[in-house]
Amino acid sequence: MFTPKIPPPDTAPAPGTSLVPPLTGLVHPPACTCHHTLTEPTAPVPAAAPARPAVRFTPGSLLVAAAGGTAVVLVVGTVLVSMLLATAITAASVAVCAVVLRSLLNRPNNR
Repeated sequence: MFTPKIPPPDTAPAPGTSLVPPLTGLVHPPACTCHHTLTEPTAPVPAAAPARPAVRFTPGSLLVAAAGGTAVVLVVGTVLVSMLLATAITAASVAVCAVVLRSLLNRPNNR
């Protein structure tokens, strides 16, 4: 079951041969069938317009972008701090529960 299935040497293809037959004798049809001849030279293609910056910032848009970035940083910071605080409160309550359970289980006759 776990042994590799290698073909015997007499059925394996020779190293220089290909299993795919060559594509010979294929004739491609012409791109169009209108049989015209080109007599006039084609017009030169105009040069591309110089690249402009994709985004133009005005002072107002810069102010909006700065305010938006500040708001995002404040919201993400608030969420992360609240998650850290929730983790700290949970850890403290688990520690208090562990101390109480240890004291209850170690001295059952002192109740």
